[in-house]
Amino acid sequence: MALKQVSSNKCFEGFQKVFEHDSAELKCKMKFGIYLPPKAETGKCPVLYWLSGLTCTEQNFITKAGFQQAAAEHGLIVVAPDTSPRGCNIEGEDESWDFGTGAGFYVDATEDPWKTNYRMYSYIKDELPKLINANFPTDPERMSIFGHSMGGHGALILALKNPGKYKSVSAFAPICNPIQCQWGKKALGGYLGPDASKWEAYDATQLVKSYSGSRLDILIDQGKDDQFLSAGQLLPDNFIAACTEQKIPVVFRLQQASCFCSPCYYFIASFINDHIKHHAKYLNA
Repeated sequence: MALKQVSSNKCFEGFQKVFEHDSAELKCKMKFGIYLPPKAETGKCPVLYWLSGLTCTEQNFITKAGFQQAAAEHGLIVVAPDTSPRGCNIEGEDESWDFGTGAGFYVDATEDPWKTNYRMYSYIKDELPKLINANFPTDPERMSIFGHSMGGHGALILALKNPGKYKSVSAFAPICNPIQCQWGKKALGGYLGPDASKWEAYDATQLVKSYSGSRLDILIDQGKDDQFLSAGQLLPDNFIAACTEQKIPVVFRLQQASCFCSPCYYFIASFINDHIKHHAKYLNA
């Protein structure tokens, strides 16, 4: 599958690049950011996938999070894809910020008119890793995932639905129980239809209740004064309770940070090094 390089910038002796490609899953052109540490010039490296939140593109994380120095030090390739298909000319795809463009929710849609293009789950799980492994010096056996908000939801469900695929998982302010919050009900109802029982396959709190795979040590950072925490959109307590019941280790840190959406990269940048270290511990073991 052909890659077109969009940009390349030297960064901490490695390179921060952006590529574009034609996606078979999403049936449109997609972009992703990829950081190649200095170690990638001489050998294969583990890969850490970042999933961004509502309204984001591949640019938010690579320009605002400040992860590159830690990734360079630990020898990690970091991949940051877009959050949804783009320019599919679907009626209604640009009508709201929390559904459609920029809000793929990392599910495989089953409802018209979304099911042809909105297959972000399969894109992240299968197509993108195959593309990355075929074109960059990766070790396919060492892969981890993390994300923020909608992307935190995506990271958690991908790790829980695919035991052993990812060495580690972490999240910033994830949407932990989407079947119980307004964002989730809108997105899952729109993409998967009105049968709420089908939504559970993409709900981390529901998935963890039946998880029986390899050990996962989960790290979550949450801003204490996050307006969407108090509004009941994130529901981390439900997820923590389910993890406790299943004896799945989860480190939940309530931080002195208030922001959530675009400006919240101040929050992410404050703790990104901890998350890189968390993943490096498993990826470099």
